[in-house]
Amino acid sequence: REDLRGTYAGLAAPPPIAYLQELGVTAVELLPIHHIIDESFLADRALTNYWGYSSIGYLAPHASYAAAQSELGDQLREFKGMVKALHKAGMEVILDVVYNHTAEGNHLGPMLSFKGVDNAAFYRLLPDDPRFYMDFTGTGNSLNVVQPSVLRLIMDSLRYWVVECHVDGFRFDLASALARELYDVDRLSGFFDVIHQDLVLSQVKLIAEPWDVGPGGYQVGNFPVLWSEWNGIYRNVMRDFWRARATVGDFAARLAGSSDLYETDGRKPSASINFVTAHDGFTLADLVAYNEKHNEDNLEDNRDGTDDNRSWNCGAEGPTDDPTIVALRARQQRNILTTLFVSQGVPMLLGGDEIGRTQGGNNNPWCQDNEISWYDWSLDEAQREQLAFTKRLIALRRAHPVFHRRHFLHGTSSTEFGLPDAWWFRPDGRRMTHRDWESHDGHVLGLFLNGREFPDRDARGREIVDDSFLLLVNAHHEDVDFALPAGRYGRRWTLELSTAEPALEAGAWTVGPRDVLPTVARSITVLRLAHGAT
Repeated sequence: REDLRGTYAGLAAPPPIAYLQELGVTAVELLPIHHIIDESFLADRALTNYWGYSSIGYLAPHASYAAAQSELGDQLREFKGMVKALHKAGMEVILDVVYNHTAEGNHLGPMLSFKGVDNAAFYRLLPDDPRFYMDFTGTGNSLNVVQPSVLRLIMDSLRYWVVECHVDGFRFDLASALARELYDVDRLSGFFDVIHQDLVLSQVKLIAEPWDVGPGGYQVGNFPVLWSEWNGIYRNVMRDFWRARATVGDFAARLAGSSDLYETDGRKPSASINFVTAHDGFTLADLVAYNEKHNEDNLEDNRDGTDDNRSWNCGAEGPTDDPTIVALRARQQRNILTTLFVSQGVPMLLGGDEIGRTQGGNNNPWCQDNEISWYDWSLDEAQREQLAFTKRLIALRRAHPVFHRRHFLHGTSSTEFGLPDAWWFRPDGRRMTHRDWESHDGHVLGLFLNGREFPDRDARGREIVDDSFLLLVNAHHEDVDFALPAGRYGRRWTLELSTAEPALEAGAWTVGPRDVLPTVARSITVLRLAHGAT
């Protein structure tokens, strides 16, 4: 139904639910649904705030996102119905919440609510000139979370969405701004204390966007226990690696769960929300098609949006009919998707990346409620192939705990089998050396993942046993031959998938120890240990 597009009821309808289930999604993270007010300058440009990062009502779902508009409270009932439908389908609901600033803007912005109630209490003001606002968010103002009344508002809002609407967790926009006490970001701030002590909120998923635009705001890896984080370092490294700008050491650290960021304070791989693309920035298709942003439609002379895209257009800027470039772009998308779903941690897939959605090079379409941001569901053959490949990757990950371990990899053994939980190797089949890890010219490595090496048990106390896998990663611009590891790691390996030949089915061919396997430039090959071949 056309009247349901872009609404709570639309997401709860059977076709979207079935699509998400078939894709293999287990949680849906929604952009802000708090009630918002558009910035006044957008109306002058005939644009709207499409993303919703201008909250003004923290205890109400945005009315325009509801299909039903006839009675007061329709939007709330519709939102609750959407959550119930997603839960029934086996998916959690996570809300993106914006408690760092409001829609009232800077000293020139409108007085809508908090400014009129108690401007000095609700907002951080410049100490030497309180007419102006401190701005750690890039929006003109910053909520004063140090003030007890503001903290109470945030807590009441969070509890409401959990207790009354049954959401499963939150992603906190620019979370570093919430952790600032007098000025600096403080992981022992009152904001964290209150949430950790709350009987309701301490039990839901807490995800930080661990940065803001203020000094010292980049805090990836520094949030406390109970918190997961959008791992911006993972994003940057993986983008760089697949354009040959990152070392294999950096790549391996992120693939293995970023223990350097999360292990020392007692957190687990699930603390790392791994992503390569998000709403903010290029889509996956644009990441491999554009070197530069193309935000002219935002009517800011292409000044908005980041210039740090870490993208590579594969040889031509934007659309092309060159078959070599088209094929390389498709393979690069498969490489990034495969990397994401075999990494330890929690993968986050930007909606639309599974079908190669493009924004025409716009990396900041926050004001584009039009074809730039919308999904085009008339998929061509290449998009259908990418969707099928993504489903295959998600199914592989969900079926095999070796790709989502509850503890970090250490390269050691804790069971009687004697093989390490992970073993990194060179194309000659030998162990990686210190020099190999630090080489800036090396963009090729292999990984053995041991499916018999799980020190813990599942939720029912049963021993965890999985298949073992080999990952052969070639981000080099030339084909590379891989010699497989010695027989102690496995006597017969079978193809699971190849980003160079996505149509090949699992089990299409087998290889043995020390066999030499050619890998195509810029590709990943995943092998599974054949049953009975240990």
